[in-house]
Amino acid sequence: MDPSWSRLIRVDQIDGVGRTWHILDSANHHETAEPTPILTLLCVHGNPSWSFLWRQLLAARPARIRVIAVDQLEMGFSERAGTVRRLATRVEDLCHLTSQLHIDGPVVTVAHDWGGPISLGWAQRHIGQIAGIVLLNTAVHQPIGSPAPAVIRAIRSRSILRKATVSTKAFINGAIEMSRPRLDPGVRAGFLAPYETPARRQAIADFVEDIPLDPAHPSNSTLDAIARDLDQLKDLPALLLWGARDKVFSDLYLHDLERRLPRADVHRFAAASHFVSEDANTTPAIYAWLEQRVLRSANSTAPRDASNEPNRSPEPTTLFATFDQLKDTNEPAIIEMGVGHPSITFTQLHHRVVATAAGLRAAAVAPGDRVALMIPPGIDLTVALYGCWRAGAVAVLIDSGLGPRGMSQALASASPQHLIGIPKALVASRTLRWPGQRISTKPLPPSQARALGVTNNLESLSRSTAPLPDLPMRSADAAVVFTSGATGPSKGVCYRHQELEAQRDVLARTYQIQDGDRLVAAFAPFALYGPALGVSSVVPDMNVAAPGTLTASALGDAVATGQATLVFASPAALRNVVQTKGELAPEHRGAFDKVRLLLSAGAPLRPPLLTAAAELFPNATTHTPYGMTEALPTSSISLDEIQKTTTEAGNRTTPESRARGVCVGRPVAKTQVMISGLDPSGVAVGELTDNPNIVGEIVIRAPHLRHGYDRLWLTEHLASRPPGWHRSGDVGVLDEQGRLWVGGRIGHVVTTSSGPITPVGIEQAIEELPDISAAAVVGVGPVGTQQLVAIIETTPATRRAKVANLDQHDQVRLAALLVVEEELCSVLIVPRLPVDRRHNSKIDRTRLAAWAEGVLAGERMSSP
Repeated sequence: MDPSWSRLIRVDQIDGVGRTWHILDSANHHETAEPTPILTLLCVHGNPSWSFLWRQLLAARPARIRVIAVDQLEMGFSERAGTVRRLATRVEDLCHLTSQLHIDGPVVTVAHDWGGPISLGWAQRHIGQIAGIVLLNTAVHQPIGSPAPAVIRAIRSRSILRKATVSTKAFINGAIEMSRPRLDPGVRAGFLAPYETPARRQAIADFVEDIPLDPAHPSNSTLDAIARDLDQLKDLPALLLWGARDKVFSDLYLHDLERRLPRADVHRFAAASHFVSEDANTTPAIYAWLEQRVLRSANSTAPRDASNEPNRSPEPTTLFATFDQLKDTNEPAIIEMGVGHPSITFTQLHHRVVATAAGLRAAAVAPGDRVALMIPPGIDLTVALYGCWRAGAVAVLIDSGLGPRGMSQALASASPQHLIGIPKALVASRTLRWPGQRISTKPLPPSQARALGVTNNLESLSRSTAPLPDLPMRSADAAVVFTSGATGPSKGVCYRHQELEAQRDVLARTYQIQDGDRLVAAFAPFALYGPALGVSSVVPDMNVAAPGTLTASALGDAVATGQATLVFASPAALRNVVQTKGELAPEHRGAFDKVRLLLSAGAPLRPPLLTAAAELFPNATTHTPYGMTEALPTSSISLDEIQKTTTEAGNRTTPESRARGVCVGRPVAKTQVMISGLDPSGVAVGELTDNPNIVGEIVIRAPHLRHGYDRLWLTEHLASRPPGWHRSGDVGVLDEQGRLWVGGRIGHVVTTSSGPITPVGIEQAIEELPDISAAAVVGVGPVGTQQLVAIIETTPATRRAKVANLDQHDQVRLAALLVVEEELCSVLIVPRLPVDRRHNSKIDRTRLAAWAEGVLAGERMSSP
């Protein structure tokens, strides 16, 4: 905190005798006069806090933005007059203060906790001046049917209130202790500074007591009026920044505010708690939002966000066009391998989807409602998914590969109104209190249905006689799918119908999918596109949460049963297929001979594995698409071209040309790929370019690109620069022929004193050595002077982590020097490299880097 911000101001109108406020003001009268601000931020704290909460906003303010952070009367360092100030009084107090300060231009209120209702009350009285609203973990109403937070109800007890808030620092310490990791001691001391004595803490108790928990409370009518009159502000720019781990203002209050402010932008910080501005870096989010939503829109007639508003098509979706054409076809649409080999024809599938759509609408699933689907790939998932789409609902696809914790976090983030699941998922839903009306994939005994809170099942929904709803519009929201979490926290990615249509079309065009093709889908995302593409799909007998469980014989059974011409499997699945190929029967090999296309994607794929898999399908063209949850496919490359580029790389003599990484081919139809060059610290700062041999972040534009991120406004803003493009987080380079090479994740770039180095090219060179099955290259040390460390898996595997012997170190070091002119500082051997749950293939280099840094600093060498 800068002491020059601190200011005392007396406001004569308050209480008839005048009261003195303490505020932090970036335009303090002690400073040299500044130009008239173009915008003022009016920051209002809650309880137990003070203007210290907003110090980062003041420190980082741009030119010509004034920031005023108030200490409410009886709080912080404002006057203690010993008066009880109710909500209505506090709104009046704030109005008197801003009048005294002569704030003339546009104002954006920024508020936290019970500062939220106070700031909104001020905004409703200054409609001509308010330019936007920022709210952090607050509330204006107790949602119907839900009790007040347990913490507040407990503190309000007569026997506890004064002891916890006035006699001791228990209440304020409890609020501070919610933050994880714990706040810095200096920050903790800052929050406590105005509240050292019981006399200075009296208003903390008054604030708690002023929370209206029943209609008779003196402040209830005021809060109701503020909530009711939010309709006046619903068209204003609004930003909701939320700490998801808050035990007081939970997601329940976030969703209430979303309903009341339907145009609000939202960023939900999954790891943050009550003091979200301390637990997460909210300041850049606020200033980026102000620039985009308030300042830019005030000077422009352009849409609020060009990346979010294109192609608002009034036309109905075409996602069902091919599917509807096949409604009288008795060819199998889906075959499930496993017990009984259940199957369904296109005619039967069409009937079930249409009936389920009508049944969902009859079961109060409204257009735009979110429906979580917790069903393995197969007939039931397809019926539920296409039924949701046909009913105009938004499918929230929850992948069991996220694990129990990841699934819980995904559901909390997406907040679906309904959940369709297998019985196992419904048990978890009940136990873990996942949100949503529960619908079972199959009929359950009445006692079990009651115990699980199940209201319907797919079979009963399909018997509905309700009318079929109209087709949703192409611009309507269609799906929320989650990233794997392998390269950071799992994120909800939003798609509209028009992006799904574009993805269907690019798949059909890129791989020439046509009538007569049949697909074996051992990669869950593409198992769902069969009906939209008009091709039969076979789901092999495997654990979809563990792709490495697919065996060669199980794949052979699926290909033979479905007479497949297309096979799509993840790298982990192909790896096990190759390892178990000895169990293939003659009929399996005969079925493999008829496959025309082998596809593998979802994680980095080494050429030797793809070559070994291709040998099982002698008449197939082998391709590997590159992409991500936000844009799949982005590019594609055949095995023939991979082998050609490998030969080219082997013939090159310069380390720079060998360090490119993995060639992933040329962009698919209607897709643009550009590069944003890296600075010496590994940050992508360069202008977008398609010039060859520039290493940087891969940036993508395509019709099938994601529409946005779910409740992650800052993530979406940072990933959408410039608007309409997607910053992938991958680092790569375009070559002279327009082919894209991927060198790893931008967060895994090693920043040495000689410049940034990408890991994949070095890893490939190391993996060519005998007895090395996998490698990861990471950096240790400060940014800009990092050292290279290689971490390897050997064949046979070591039983415990250890340092490589001198011979192994020299072999690995020389292999790396063929790629980069930078010495390895160490080679470490581990039993197994950590990989992601979903694909079993993406190496967690961030985790390895932290482990290696600890080991090299003298920590115990446990497995990473």
